[in-house]
Amino acid sequence: MLQITGIDHLVLRAHDAPRLIKFYTEVLGLAVERDQSAIGLTQLRAGTSLIDIVAVDSLLGRLGGAGPAAEGRNLDHFCLNVAGFELEAVRAHLESHGVEIGESGVRYGSGGEGVSLYLRDPEGNGLELRG
Repeated sequence: MLQITGIDHLVLRAHDAPRLIKFYTEVLGLAVERDQSAIGLTQLRAGTSLIDIVAVDSLLGRLGGAGPAAEGRNLDHFCLNVAGFELEAVRAHLESHGVEIGESGVRYGSGGEGVSLYLRDPEGNGLELRG
């Protein structure tokens, strides 16, 4: 059984990333934590979590397909923190439930660098689990 401790981050896709970043920083008071403009990613601190803004026309954004619209999506994925995360144990648990697992690796999240893996829920929503 996995022990979820909270939401690590959400990833929002944006046609106008600077405008969205301005809204979250100037209107809601979040701070830019990391800016990786080379790939089109800006990470904003929201308490103990992050909100990642990805420009749909960027290197990273093009991987997600069409941008926000009637036939597109603006939520790329959300990430849940897992207590005692051990990659192979989590992988085995998910596979025992018939879950198809995507790539895994070390990535930056609200608690710094950590190992995570990607999957999709039964409705096709992107989900990342991380330690």
